[in-house]
Amino acid sequence: MSPALLFSFVVAYFVILLIVAWYTGRNSNNESFFIGNRNSNWMLVAFGMIGTSLSGVTFVSVPGAVGRDAFTYFQITLGYLIGYLTIAYVLIPLFYRLQLTSIYNYLNTRFGKASYKTGASFFILSRTLGATARLFLVVRILQETILQNFGVPFIVTTLIILVMILVYTYEGGVKTIVYTDTLQTTCMLAGLIICVGYILHTMDLSFGESIKAMGERGLTRIFETDPNSKLFFVKQIIAGAFITITMTGLDQEMMQKNISVTTMKDSQKNVVSLGFIMLVVIGLFLFLGGLLHLYGAQVGVTASGDKLFPELALHHMPPVISVIFIIALISALFPSADGAMTALTSSFCIDILGIQRRPDWDAAKQKKVRQRVHLTMAFVFLLFVLVFEWIDNQSMIGVILKIAAYTYGPLLGLFTFGIFSKRIVNDKLVPVVCVIAPLLCLVVDNNQELLFGKFQIGLELLVINGFFTFIGLLLISRRADSKA
Repeated sequence: MSPALLFSFVVAYFVILLIVAWYTGRNSNNESFFIGNRNSNWMLVAFGMIGTSLSGVTFVSVPGAVGRDAFTYFQITLGYLIGYLTIAYVLIPLFYRLQLTSIYNYLNTRFGKASYKTGASFFILSRTLGATARLFLVVRILQETILQNFGVPFIVTTLIILVMILVYTYEGGVKTIVYTDTLQTTCMLAGLIICVGYILHTMDLSFGESIKAMGERGLTRIFETDPNSKLFFVKQIIAGAFITITMTGLDQEMMQKNISVTTMKDSQKNVVSLGFIMLVVIGLFLFLGGLLHLYGAQVGVTASGDKLFPELALHHMPPVISVIFIIALISALFPSADGAMTALTSSFCIDILGIQRRPDWDAAKQKKVRQRVHLTMAFVFLLFVLVFEWIDNQSMIGVILKIAAYTYGPLLGLFTFGIFSKRIVNDKLVPVVCVIAPLLCLVVDNNQELLFGKFQIGLELLVINGFFTFIGLLLISRRADSKA
């Protein structure tokens, strides 16, 4: 299909987003931007969070990785469900009881200002790295398939995408994102289902026949039973649970939407529903991955990893499927990028600048500062996307999960210690502990063979990081009833 025609569909899609943003962002204020006036519909939040949780990386990387890891990613998804249940019945009651706008205010209440700033800083670091890694993957695909045909440089493509996101999040924030995410999740899931249907029809396969064909190629294996493998099912399920607890439950972007729901009960419904929906959706992505590898072998495509799905959809399927793929891809991109930029703006304004604790700043001043921070975040996104373009990687989902292991570990340790211990920490030393823990993990990760022999550590590095942080906090703490 002509790149110009593809680009016209992208523009039309963006115009629809702008209309939704204009309608939902009318009469918005800072409370609308930060927490959606606490009146978001839980069903819309739950559905929209599917897109936020998956992103363009899931849309491309999970199917692409089936050729290497078969269906073993489903092990992590089983862990996700455990994580969502933990969020619903441990973290959400805590956040609602404290009436938090930023979830990191809990650390201020429990430990002190240094802990609060440390937790918020680690969120800003981790979400910036993770969101820009996701953004990079989709920008690269749009660059290679559409914009490079017009002679547009990669940096300009990135700028175009970031300006699009800025335009429709600038005023409404979370209030707008709840609705735009719903639209985008619908488009993404529709694209997924249509692509599955097309391949089954083209290859003249039933569901059962396709599973049998995948099985013959070794693509349907779900559980890895070798304890030494990074993909061992116990490791993957545990890692999946803690990834969800940290990357959703301890993440301002994700919880910002949850605490925008009117009641705690509805917020819990949202999270539990999301947990079960994700099992189905990830299962469908893995099934699509198996189909893509079967179809790729039939048409003689040798591309693998992140490049497999774009290559087949854009060059070996009808033009209408190419359009559906591009729309679904940018629908997967925007929920993760717009929500991240909004949450980072919120966290920096509330947690770092203390915008709500400045009586000398009226609403107009606060809004002006918030908008400047939002623009700055867009510039930071641009810089990091360019860094990822310089580094490049075959599978961005591996990069994102590795980033999470190092940057969310201290948050896991901080919240776990705060919730399950009554000890009082030396607040001034908390930043030191939270820096040392990831450095110790780096040493462990780089010396696995020396320390563990054939036993391989994978995603459970996140848990180890949280454990190091917990032990460090224990060492700098005292009993609540003892004198300082």
